[in-house]
Amino acid sequence: MRLVTSELHHLARTSTRTAFNSRTWYSRASTQKFASKPAFEGWGASGRRLQCVDCHAGGEPARVVLGGLPTVPGRSMVEKRLRMMEPDFDAFRKLLLLEPRGYPCQNANFVIPPTGCHPTAAYGVVIAEQGHVYPAMSGHNLMCVATALLETGMVRMVEPSTDFDLETPAGLVSVRAECKHGKVVQVTLRNVASFCRPADMDVEIDVPEVGKVTVDVAYGGMFYAIVDASTLGLQLLPKHGREICRLGEMIKTACREQHPVNHPEFDYPGCDILVFTGNQRREATQTGPRTTRLCGKNAVVMSNGSLRWDRPETWTGMLDRSPCGTGTSAVMAQLHARGTLALEEDFVHESIVGTHFTGRLLEEVLITSASESIKAVVPTISGRAWITQYCDVVCDPSDPFPEGYLVGDIWSGTDE
Repeated sequence: MRLVTSELHHLARTSTRTAFNSRTWYSRASTQKFASKPAFEGWGASGRRLQCVDCHAGGEPARVVLGGLPTVPGRSMVEKRLRMMEPDFDAFRKLLLLEPRGYPCQNANFVIPPTGCHPTAAYGVVIAEQGHVYPAMSGHNLMCVATALLETGMVRMVEPSTDFDLETPAGLVSVRAECKHGKVVQVTLRNVASFCRPADMDVEIDVPEVGKVTVDVAYGGMFYAIVDASTLGLQLLPKHGREICRLGEMIKTACREQHPVNHPEFDYPGCDILVFTGNQRREATQTGPRTTRLCGKNAVVMSNGSLRWDRPETWTGMLDRSPCGTGTSAVMAQLHARGTLALEEDFVHESIVGTHFTGRLLEEVLITSASESIKAVVPTISGRAWITQYCDVVCDPSDPFPEGYLVGDIWSGTDE
């Protein structure tokens, strides 16, 4: 029997989650096979609805899809991510994130069966954002996924803490959720190895209409252009959001064009995103293994359309409301490469709206490929997510906007 919205709501309120056979529902709802039809076309057989739990972590929303998606082909989560980027599957991203069902800051997480590449994984996750961006990993999104899985009973909650693994295109991510009275009160993610190569530090980028800008490029699950906000006279305050977005999207696009990067272990080319950093300082602390911790503020700029240099109205983006998990990991890798952040030292990252994630570097590792060896670090990121609604996202066959639409008033362009 299909789990509908009211049943999901009842599930969230019930204290005895172990009686709910979530895997049986999940396999029926989300692994339907539609012969050779394109995914979105064949989706009509499922009632054209996706079972979702909406959450936010640190203020940034995430829509977690727990059922209704057709089977995604692929032998690994990397292959499944690439398959979901193709037009017939990308239609699901558009359905969820574009108007009239979504809005610019919304994200989507497709929870699917694991592939077997990582035997301990409870579920697989493919993450989707605006502008046809499919991150290999996202910290705030996985905090939301973990919270949704635990508070709906799809992963059995054990108090005071529950440990499980999620398979992402970036690799296996270990989750520890602190739980109390049936609620998730903190999620800590052991992220993938993060790095900042010497060749990607102090890179000078020529940005049209702006001039020369110095960036570091670091990987924390996505490639980030990292810019000290003070070098541009920027104050990282919500009231300056429009100017932060304009400069950030322009610098990121120029960096992607002028300084190509890729992951040594799989194909993941170019900077997807930018983080402005500021107000870094060291404070005394009585928590954690050290007596001090490093603190800093950020503003993470993401795309919500396609920037075109010949169209100034597209020189904008949107701000991550959260401190950003992969961005925190990338900044920690950069700080460690510069000798500023030690192993086992807490790093408290503050978002544009004043929320916080706490990161910590556990160990140094070496990423070796046929072409290079990279010194990397393994970070953890801790934060909290909250469920905001349980919903079925529906696409009626007569709906004129099955894949949504863009309007240039709140989007940076009318094309992706």
